[in-house]
Amino acid sequence: MSKEAFMKRAIQLACEAVEHGNTPFGAVIVKDGEMVSEEANEATNGNDPTAHAELLAIRTAGKNLRSESLAGCELYASGEPCPMCLGAIYAAGIQDVYVAYSLEEAVDYDLASPYIYEQVAKPSDKRDVAFIPLKPSHVERHPYDVWKNRK
Repeated sequence: MSKEAFMKRAIQLACEAVEHGNTPFGAVIVKDGEMVSEEANEATNGNDPTAHAELLAIRTAGKNLRSESLAGCELYASGEPCPMCLGAIYAAGIQDVYVAYSLEEAVDYDLASPYIYEQVAKPSDKRDVAFIPLKPSHVERHPYDVWKNRK
């Protein structure tokens, strides 16, 4: 399949998402010219704010490739990924993301999250969501030490 064909599939998935009561987003992940996952947004009907097409596609691709690294993969997204999905794209190591419709186009349809982009750009002490330090006085094991000392 061509890059355009992969994008057409992402757009088709986005349209199908609407038919199932979700917002219009679809994503396809490709490695070495072969599709390794395709997903549509399921956030609304699944009552899961994290069930965005890109996140679901990343999860499926990781399982299909048996790797948390998706380096060398391409992601085809019907719309520009939100900040949550963008973070997952970076965490997965995907470097090439093809986007059909921009954030600016999504704003026109009330489908974007410019507020979240604004919040992420602020220093943590200036964000609307408070990160409140709370370390117990005694813990048996520090999780970072467990990670550092793993075998």
